[in-house]
Amino acid sequence: MTTISPAAPLAKPLSTTTVAVVAHNRKTLGGGLGDLRTLLARHGVDDPLWYEVPKSSLAPARIRKAISHGAELILVWGGDGTVQRCIDAVVGKPCTLAILPAGTANLLAGNLGIPHDLEQAVNIALHGANRVLDVGKVNGEHFAVMAGSGFDALMIRDADRNLKDRFGRAAYVWTGARNIKHKPVKTKIRIDGETWFHGDATCVLVGNVSDISGGITAFDQARPDDGRLDIAVVTASGAIQWTRTLARAALGHADRSPLVHMTTAERIKVTTDKRVPYELDGGARSKTDQLTIKVVPRAVTIRVATLS
Repeated sequence: MTTISPAAPLAKPLSTTTVAVVAHNRKTLGGGLGDLRTLLARHGVDDPLWYEVPKSSLAPARIRKAISHGAELILVWGGDGTVQRCIDAVVGKPCTLAILPAGTANLLAGNLGIPHDLEQAVNIALHGANRVLDVGKVNGEHFAVMAGSGFDALMIRDADRNLKDRFGRAAYVWTGARNIKHKPVKTKIRIDGETWFHGDATCVLVGNVSDISGGITAFDQARPDDGRLDIAVVTASGAIQWTRTLARAALGHADRSPLVHMTTAERIKVTTDKRVPYELDGGARSKTDQLTIKVVPRAVTIRVATLS
């Protein structure tokens, strides 16, 4: 049972709250955005501020517009990419986000117990409790679930929108198999100012929550409100070592693998001897040879079902 700080803010009565919707209109949940309007009306939200975008990169501008028009509760309809972009836009802002998980993996929603069910998600969004979460910040951009480089980022990069739309989560299995022969990269990691790892690595993963994908628990003790980030560096190389490593992770015992090194930190600096792609909350980013990462405590307020 997760323990939450008693300082978590109380949700305002719905009747006095200005509600907005920011929706990625290429994503689907339940009966679609038409059903969302109907459900909101049933709960007394007849005329919310309404913004639709065709891709996640356009969501932050709509978030800022919603806040400028007085939005206090913003319902985000989309996948992990859309949620990450919206969280990046609201850090430090006086509003609450509610997730309507319309994506493929829905990582943050899954970690917070928000179901892939439109009616239940709307009920949580409008009548749930507020939970204050930490976020990570990497190279100037915020994330709520994870950041990764190496194998992890290659797998996500290759699982493009069309592949995910066609195969769902199986797309990651396909692209993971394609990248499993990815060669290790010389990597140096500094934790809170001290060198912690220096050697060959195939994947560096930084997490703010425990589950990262498909039920895999990468960081068993991770909490998104403990003021720290969890980090794992993987030295597995080749199909046999990766199979063993992923099997342990699937059982929730990634920390027991001799090919995985784990710790926690407030500040992390990752340097590689060549530029490699990285990802944030399942969204691919350009190649870099340096990641500067830190935790931002109590950065965002998210609507959840319960605080206990």
